[in-house]
Amino acid sequence: MSTKKISSGSTTEVRIGISDSTQELHIECDLTPEKVIEAVTAALDSGKALSLTDMRGRQTIIANNKISFVEVGQSEERKVGFASA
Repeated sequence: MSTKKISSGSTTEVRIGISDSTQELHIECDLTPEKVIEAVTAALDSGKALSLTDMRGRQTIIANNKISFVEVGQSEERKVGFASA
């Protein structure tokens, strides 16, 4: 079984805390961190739901009143296996 490498560039990891839940959402998307922050801010300011699409094309929609926190960071390419650097 082989896996498809999604992209060679860096991606953005988004961690969203949901109020009234102990679970967090982890989304990896191809937007820049600045674009993710703009989308979150726009959703919170407008009262509309936050919608993000992950690297596999799956869309996640979160009601803006259920967002307790959002953590945004640049993800690094993960290396698999043993290699000498």
